[in-house]
Amino acid sequence: MTQNQTIAQSPTHPPLQPSYILRGHTAQVHSVLFLHNNLRLLSGDADGWVVLWDVQTKRPVAVWRAHKNTILGLGSWGESKVITHGRDSKLCVWQLQGDDDTPYSKVLPVDDAVTDRTQPTLLHTLMVNTLNFCSFAMCNAPSPTETPNNPTSTTPSIHLAYPGVQDGQIIVTELPREERIATIPEPKDIKTGMVMAIRLDYTHEHDLTIVSGYESGHACVWRRNPSSQYWERIYTYQAHSQPILSLNLAISLGSFFTSSADAVIARHPLNATGGKKTKVIQTRHAGQQGLVIRSDRKIFATAGWDGKGRVFSAKTMKELAVLKWHKEGCYALAFAATDLDEGHENEPKSDTGLVKRGTTVSEQRTAAAKSTHWLAVGSKDGKISLWDVY
Repeated sequence: MTQNQTIAQSPTHPPLQPSYILRGHTAQVHSVLFLHNNLRLLSGDADGWVVLWDVQTKRPVAVWRAHKNTILGLGSWGESKVITHGRDSKLCVWQLQGDDDTPYSKVLPVDDAVTDRTQPTLLHTLMVNTLNFCSFAMCNAPSPTETPNNPTSTTPSIHLAYPGVQDGQIIVTELPREERIATIPEPKDIKTGMVMAIRLDYTHEHDLTIVSGYESGHACVWRRNPSSQYWERIYTYQAHSQPILSLNLAISLGSFFTSSADAVIARHPLNATGGKKTKVIQTRHAGQQGLVIRSDRKIFATAGWDGKGRVFSAKTMKELAVLKWHKEGCYALAFAATDLDEGHENEPKSDTGLVKRGTTVSEQRTAAAKSTHWLAVGSKDGKISLWDVY
């Protein structure tokens, strides 16, 4: 057990404190995302501004206004493309210029929220329905010569899922072809209302699986029947009395997790016939969203309307840590990937003082940024807190 883990679980230790606070947005932060091997953090706010942060220096390297309305979601595609989804009904794919950040403004919205900035190259724009505040979801699309879990070295195509115009409908589009490949219908036998959250990924059997959460509190799992090519609903459960605010998918665990405007968090099986049961916990904290699962699938976290982030065990669903710093509600979370430092035990570690002989200060900072188990929390106050927990 690490020192951070001991601190998080000790009831007698002083409350946890964030390692850093990023102060760049004037509007509430609605989405955050680590990318570039944890060396960059992307954040988007309610005014449509996007900031690309250098995690090592905690400074901006690119700032632009991607949308004229709220950023609903962010994504990354390959090494140099980022995806932004705004309430202006646009889903945009931007091409960054590799490691060269010099063409872009570094003036933060908090310093100037009026002047337009140079934008990255716009590769794709999809017009999508954004009346229900639901962010898009994405996954890699395997080519005929690869599998989802063993991709080739080239940038793969991707599948994007987002709500359709009709209540309960989900559209799946493939990029770069910009071709619709699936339309998931609304459930016919239950009244679900609008789609509130979506995730999709491929199973180990190479089946595309789509998970959806609804205004009614229902969650569903959809899978295409290989014989009929129709999408079948293989799981339905209503764990929540209020609209689902977020959900996330863990194929390796055979589960997905949901959070809601109520105080419930639920873990659902991906297949109702697989023997696993739905587990529901009452947290006593209403309004938890932005649910994210860390890449090692050991823990997940939620952002609370009460201004607190909460970390849970994915196995037991026990609350492990409460991250209290923000004075206003929290909306967005992102974990840094934890599998980047596997097999690199001899590389510099930020908490031991042991460094590889001959490494420069810059190399040490890069190694520390890659290996630190960051959790970023975005808030209504426009600030992003960075926590090194677990």
